[in-house]
Amino acid sequence: MASIVEDFEPRNVWKYFEEITKIPRPSKHEEKILQYLKDFASERNLEMREDSTGNIVVIRPGSNGGENAPTIVIQSHVDMVCEKNRDSNHDFMKDPLKLYTDEDWLKAEGTTLGADNGIGVAAALSLLDTPQDSKLPPLECLFTVDEETGLTGAFALNGEIIKGRTMLNLDTEDWGEICIGCAGGGDSSIDLSVDYRNAPSDFLSFQLSIEGLMGGHSGVEIHEERGNAIVFLASILDALQNSTDCRVVSMQGGDKHNAIPREAFATVLISPEAMADAQIIVSKRERGLNKEFGSKEKNLKISFAGLDDSPEKTLTEKSQTALVGLLRTIPHGVLKYSHDVEGLVETSNNLAAVRCDGGNYIIISSTRSSISDALESQRERIAIMSKVYGAKVEQDEAYPGWAPNLDSSILEITTKIYSEMLEGEPNICAIHAGLECGVIGEKVNGMDMISFGPTIKGPHSPDERVDIPSVKKFWDLLLRILEELAEK
Repeated sequence: MASIVEDFEPRNVWKYFEEITKIPRPSKHEEKILQYLKDFASERNLEMREDSTGNIVVIRPGSNGGENAPTIVIQSHVDMVCEKNRDSNHDFMKDPLKLYTDEDWLKAEGTTLGADNGIGVAAALSLLDTPQDSKLPPLECLFTVDEETGLTGAFALNGEIIKGRTMLNLDTEDWGEICIGCAGGGDSSIDLSVDYRNAPSDFLSFQLSIEGLMGGHSGVEIHEERGNAIVFLASILDALQNSTDCRVVSMQGGDKHNAIPREAFATVLISPEAMADAQIIVSKRERGLNKEFGSKEKNLKISFAGLDDSPEKTLTEKSQTALVGLLRTIPHGVLKYSHDVEGLVETSNNLAAVRCDGGNYIIISSTRSSISDALESQRERIAIMSKVYGAKVEQDEAYPGWAPNLDSSILEITTKIYSEMLEGEPNICAIHAGLECGVIGEKVNGMDMISFGPTIKGPHSPDERVDIPSVKKFWDLLLRILEELAEK
């Protein structure tokens, strides 16, 4: 069977990206992709360094006049967010992704594509495989693990395996931009203990479903005010319990801390005499949400369908009120824009997930801010809200942001080359997402960094797609930067 990317340029980048899409690499399960990288280095007799966490550095000596130039670090992460549509049977632990094109976009059928950060990994592999007659400085290609669940690999990085002091991070997702700063962030894991009671034998069982939302990256796309399935679900349950005899059996929604929830579900029992009122309440809330979000969330689907099963237990009234109330109270979305950088989200929160774990409900809330004091202030607020409802809160140490350096040498070089390619100025910006640059900058003193990449839309959702022509432009920019650095 012919490769879907065989005619794409640059061929080597696309070849390696396609190979990567066949290798399972969920966060915390990167064993196969790491072995692939080790085999890749071994087959080419390239020196490799590895730390105890699994982060790998593969070294390529300078070539064709660049042998004595300063070493440049090329950095990308090997894991991917594994999200799929509910009707997809894809198994991220063993199945290759199914690629297809939609005009100028490359996508995966029903799942995330892993272009975040697979394109960066593929570009690094292409550099390592570049012929020796190419003019390049010495390269340290740093491949980090478990970025998507909290920058774990970067946090545990042994800085001793890095010798270079100029780094090109390949994890930015808009062609035409140079990223020079990012937000820090930290999660709150909220543990609400619940009690159960016997279910009334004559109540009717229903599943309340929120589906079809866009989801997306909780940093990059939080400013778009996309719908949050957990927020929608909790608002409907609140309306139901306030006006009918509604008993919650279970609820779940969301998955990844850095993905805006696309789907959420609850099983509820409704008294027979309240069934008509319940249907009216759900329909009213559906109309209201469509009026508020319909122009953005065109595929929003809310269903209230009868079930054959008759659950034996439901939450007690106290536990139900606490769970729904807590989900209604935790903030979601932009909390503050920067006063200094127009349009930059300064602080936000993502109500990311809710799930049942035996006699407890676990709620994940992910907070971001470019100001550490503001970040901790919001996490303190979330802890206070949680404790009011009797929940316990665990908050790990937040990861640091990356402060912009407008006097950066690598920024000056990149801006000059980018401007020539664009025939205009690139957008120099900071982003609200978390990048590994901030953490790596703390691990490796004196690191001068920028981040750039091709255009990737819908990361962390099954709508993830990469703009095919922008990958060639990104590769050309990367080569031109390195060629100039080889002159140093």
